Amino acid sequence: MSARSKARKQALDLLYESDIRGTDALQTLEQRDLPEEGPYARPIRDYTRELISGVVENRRKIDELIMTYAQGWDMDRLPAVDRNILRIGIFEILWSTAVPTSVSIDEALNLAKELSSDESSKYIHGVLGRISSLKDSISI
Repeated sequence: MSARSKARKQALDLLYESDIRGTDALQTLEQRDLPEEGPYARPIRDYTRELISGVVENRRKIDELIMTYAQGWDMDRLPAVDRNILRIGIFEILWSTAVPTSVSIDEALNLAKELSSDESSKYIHGVLGRISSLKDSISI
């Protein structure tokens, strides 16, 4: 697993936790950043920080896009893991210049296949594919 894949998984874990608990994702990030020494060390990767900061900063627009393109699904009805996979994927597609769109979609699908259901991965692929195809016309 690549370093960025691990960072995405770590970002998903933190976003999921803050979503379930109803807490601020940036606070959760800081609480979970333990020193690099000792048996409980779990340092936060730089790319994880970038993803969480980007999702938090652009969450209103990201969630608006999910509601627009998640046909027939209300944000509250989406499983929390799927909702946060979509948030990371949309952030990378629209705001990150370091990652090609196809890689962002593939990584989101890998997370969905590993942590959610086959139906979820198909659904996430559809939403991210649609947003990707409209990328140039979406005002951010």
